[in-house]
Amino acid sequence: MKKITVYCGSNKGKNPAYAEGVLALANEMAKRDLALVYGAGNVGLMGVIADALLAAGKEVYGVIPQKLVDIEVAHRELTELTVVETMRDRKWLMAEKGDGFIAMPGGIGTFEELFEIMTLNQLAYIQKPLALYNLHGYYDKLLDFLSHACREGFLHQAQMDLLIVDEDPASLLDKMLAFEPKYIEKWEVK
Repeated sequence: MKKITVYCGSNKGKNPAYAEGVLALANEMAKRDLALVYGAGNVGLMGVIADALLAAGKEVYGVIPQKLVDIEVAHRELTELTVVETMRDRKWLMAEKGDGFIAMPGGIGTFEELFEIMTLNQLAYIQKPLALYNLHGYYDKLLDFLSHACREGFLHQAQMDLLIVDEDPASLLDKMLAFEPKYIEKWEVK
């Protein structure tokens, strides 16, 4: 892995510990000489991780739709800023550029990106590690719901097993490096 696509909030959240956790992840990525691919924002947790990696002298690649450039949330100091037409274009390019994915705390956009990568992995359009950076148990209730979906027969346990979950950035990245893709052949969950 050389480039990690990170999905995260355009807000910082109410708890300052989220931004602190993002800085810890950025520091671990910098130690491992990993580049960042992200949504190119200068606000929220997006801005925090980009600024930290830029300050560490690492490459930061941003992908943003023109509409968000127009409202002045684009980070202008990136290694590379790619402006696209739509959110779909943005998501696909971010998926192509990254060698692995981390979903940090975020809102509906982060959830959408998380589920899209889960789907792309399930259908073998891509086969890359996907991790939840579960800062302060942010994703605990989502993980409970996904387990419920497994029990109810709508999600394979094998798909859940591919999802890396950790609250420690070093351990999270170690698990991503050890990732082995698996294709789930059966459509019917038993």
